[in-house]
Amino acid sequence: MDNYIKLGDLTVYKTSILISQKAWPIYTKMDWHTKKIIGDQFITAIDSIGANVAEGYGRFHYLDRIKFYYNSRGSLIEAKHWLYLMKVREIISAAQFDDLLGDLNNFHHQLNSFIKSSYPKDRK
Repeated sequence: MDNYIKLGDLTVYKTSILISQKAWPIYTKMDWHTKKIIGDQFITAIDSIGANVAEGYGRFHYLDRIKFYYNSRGSLIEAKHWLYLMKVREIISAAQFDDLLGDLNNFHHQLNSFIKSSYPKDRK
């Protein structure tokens, strides 16, 4: 098992954790009412990105793994939605929006590449 890559060593997983860490201060600065309306959904979507990568990575069959990676991508897109609404509603600054959206967009490409690499090489 020398060639087994641990979850914590996966670039895609490490990046998802960094995004969660960057999103947390945004969430914690919200008042109770804002957290309940938009914040909880935002942070749940953000944290679900990495959680689905982790769950998929623990699955045996590649199709089962990929299903969770696609769920991760769905959570990523949902997080972008909540981020956009927070900007429009002036809950976050334009700089916070641009910073986190840039990270999410870069991660989106990273995740798509990871999904593609999870298929068998002989797949037509």
